[in-house]
Amino acid sequence: MSLTHNIADIRKNYSRQALSEDSVAQDPIEQFKLWLQEAIQAQVNEPTAMVLSTVKEGRPDARVVLLKNVAEDGFTFFTNYSSSKGRALSQNPFAALTFFWPELERQVRVQGKVVQVPAQVSDNYFHSRPVESQIGAWASPQSQPIASRSELEEAELNYKQQFQDLEQIPRPPHWGGYQLVPDSIEFWQGRPSRLHDRILYEMESNIWHCKRLAP
Repeated sequence: MSLTHNIADIRKNYSRQALSEDSVAQDPIEQFKLWLQEAIQAQVNEPTAMVLSTVKEGRPDARVVLLKNVAEDGFTFFTNYSSSKGRALSQNPFAALTFFWPELERQVRVQGKVVQVPAQVSDNYFHSRPVESQIGAWASPQSQPIASRSELEEAELNYKQQFQDLEQIPRPPHWGGYQLVPDSIEFWQGRPSRLHDRILYEMESNIWHCKRLAP
């Protein structure tokens, strides 16, 4: 199949807003919360979706996951610890997050060390999920080869029967949360003529330092 457009010619001139050192918050987490709230209010598609990039055996890997909490100590997401990303993080506990809100012509890039959240935090979030999602966490050997879709559906049915008389489904020991503790956060605002605004925060001696980068 041939493309009907020359993708090299696809471009957009960004002009909605500006970003300056004087306009951003001193704390990048507060600045991120502000931008996330504006993305939610603008009803952008999947405002909490983020690309999680990891490295295993020297090879980068990336996938989209959902942000479930952001606080001063970091960005939290949940997954199967035995998944490809879980195995990568056990080998190399550093990762990057990328948020892109095209409706607002904005991007945020985050880098830092990833740690597992306390078990109680994982328990609390797991039990807040729909029952179907809780069953799915048990049924899916995430990132592992399976013979067919029916194998997955059979596992789901088996776990439904196994847990049907319980008041609360236990959290699988292989499932829980990670928190990326940032040491670098960059905010990108699209601007005309590709002269975009880029404001970078870096953590040095437990203090955030802010500077502008060339686009």
